[in-house]
Amino acid sequence: MDISKFNNKDNNWLMEATIDDMQEKMTAGEVTSRDLVQNYLHRIAVHDKKIRSILEINPDALQIAETLDEERKTKGVRGPLHGIPILLKDNIDTGDKMHTSAGSLALAKHVASSDAFIADRLRKAGAILLGKTNMTEWANFMTIGMPSGYSSRGSQTMNPYGPGKFDVGGSSSGSGASIACNFAAAAIGTETSGSILNPSLKNALVGIKPTVGLLSRRGIIPISHSQDTPGPMARTVKDAAYLIGAMAGTDEKDPATRAIPSSATIDYAAVLQEKDLKGVRIGVAGEPFILRLSKHKLKLMEEAKSALKELGAELVEDVQIPSSKHIWGFDLFTYEFKAGLNAYLQGTRLPNQIRSLADIIRFNEAYPDKMLKYGQKLLEMSEETSGTLTEPEYILALEQDLRLSREEGIDHALNEYRLDAIFFGGDRGSVIAARAGYPTVIVPAGFVPNGEPFGVSFTGTAFSESVLLKIAYAFEQATHLRKPPKFD
Repeated sequence: MDISKFNNKDNNWLMEATIDDMQEKMTAGEVTSRDLVQNYLHRIAVHDKKIRSILEINPDALQIAETLDEERKTKGVRGPLHGIPILLKDNIDTGDKMHTSAGSLALAKHVASSDAFIADRLRKAGAILLGKTNMTEWANFMTIGMPSGYSSRGSQTMNPYGPGKFDVGGSSSGSGASIACNFAAAAIGTETSGSILNPSLKNALVGIKPTVGLLSRRGIIPISHSQDTPGPMARTVKDAAYLIGAMAGTDEKDPATRAIPSSATIDYAAVLQEKDLKGVRIGVAGEPFILRLSKHKLKLMEEAKSALKELGAELVEDVQIPSSKHIWGFDLFTYEFKAGLNAYLQGTRLPNQIRSLADIIRFNEAYPDKMLKYGQKLLEMSEETSGTLTEPEYILALEQDLRLSREEGIDHALNEYRLDAIFFGGDRGSVIAARAGYPTVIVPAGFVPNGEPFGVSFTGTAFSESVLLKIAYAFEQATHLRKPPKFD
C-alpha cells in the first residue's frame, strides 16, 4: 500500500475522519480496512514516540482487516463498525496475543484466556482491536500523587496538545491521547470515578461514562464493582454512540447488566437526528461545581450555555444539589478493590504467577526502582482489609454513597427542577455521577488561550444515555469546537 495516498493534501480525509466517512470510502472501494490499519500504524510509528500512548499493537491486526475486507465483498457489512480499528485500555482482556497488565510490570506476562465481554461484542460487530493503550497504573488506585498517565510498563503518556505542559488526564490516559492524535477511529476506556471523562476533557474528545451495568465489566481488571464501567472515547458524538451501542447488553456473568431496561439497548446512533433542543430542560450546576475554574474556562462555559439556548433548550441556572459539598473519600474503593482484584487474578493463567493483591505488593517491593517511584499506599491500605466486604465501615459507606449521590444528589436535582439533564463545566460532576452509577457525556467546548482543551458535560439519571447523547450531539453539531493537536 502507498502510505502517501493518505498523507498528501488531496487525501488528508482520514485525519479526523468519522466512522461514517470511513464506511463511505470502503463502500465506494476507495480504501480498504487493511488500508486503515496500515495508515494508523504509520501514524503511531511516526508520532507516538513523543506521546507514549500505545503499549502494544495487535500482531494480527492486518490479517484480521484483510479477512473483514473479504467478508465485505462476499457477505456484506456487519454494521457500522465493520473493519474499523479500535484501541482498548490495557485493563481490558483480549483472548489473543496481546497482554493485559493494567499498566503494571507485575502483569507484563499476563495473556488473558478469553475476550472481555465488551471486546467480544466489538469483534462480533466487525471492529478490529488494533492495540492496547497506556494508562495510569492500576487505574490510579496504586498510590496518592501518581501523575495521570504514568505506569511502570508504559512510562508517562503525554498530552498531545501540550506535551509536558498539560495534564493528559486519567486513568484512561492512552485512550484519550491516542484518539486525539488520530491513531485509531476510537478507543475504549474504563471509569471508576472520572477516568473516562477526565482524559476526554483533557484531549478534546467525546467521552461516555455509561450507567453502571449498561456495559458488562466481565474481563476487566477491577477497582470497584459498585462503580466500574467501560465506555467509549471518540472524536465525535456519533462515533461514541456507535461504540456504546455495539457493547451494551446483558451478560449473565455480570449481575449489574441484568437491570438494563429493554429501552436502554437501542441503536444510540440512530436517534441522533434532531439538531435542536426545543422542549429540553437543562439545569446548570451551581456552587461548588464552578469554584476554581479559570476566567477563560468560565467564559467557554457561558458560550456553551448560549449555544444550548440558541438550540432551543431551556436552561435553569444555579441548580443546587444537596450533597454537593460532601467530601468523597477512598473508603468504598479500599474495600472493593481487594475483593475484586483477588477474584480476577485467581482466574488468570500461567505464566502469570501473580494471584493476589499481596503478590503485587511483594513484587513491587522486590523491584522498588521500577515499581515504587510514587509508592503503593492505596494498595497497602486495601490489603489491610478482609477482602470479604463484611466490615461495617464498608457497608455503611456504600449506603451513604448511594443515598447522597442519588436521593440527595442527582435524582433530587432532576426532580426538584424538572430537568432532563444537569450541565457541568468540564468534568466537575464526575465524582457524584460515579458514586450514583449514573451516566455522563462530555463533549469538546473549545480551548483556553494557552491551547488547553476544555469541554462541558451532561449528566442524567440511570439509563438516560439516549437523552444525554441527543443533547451532546445537538451541541456538537452547532459548535464543532474540536481541533486536532499539531505535531512538529
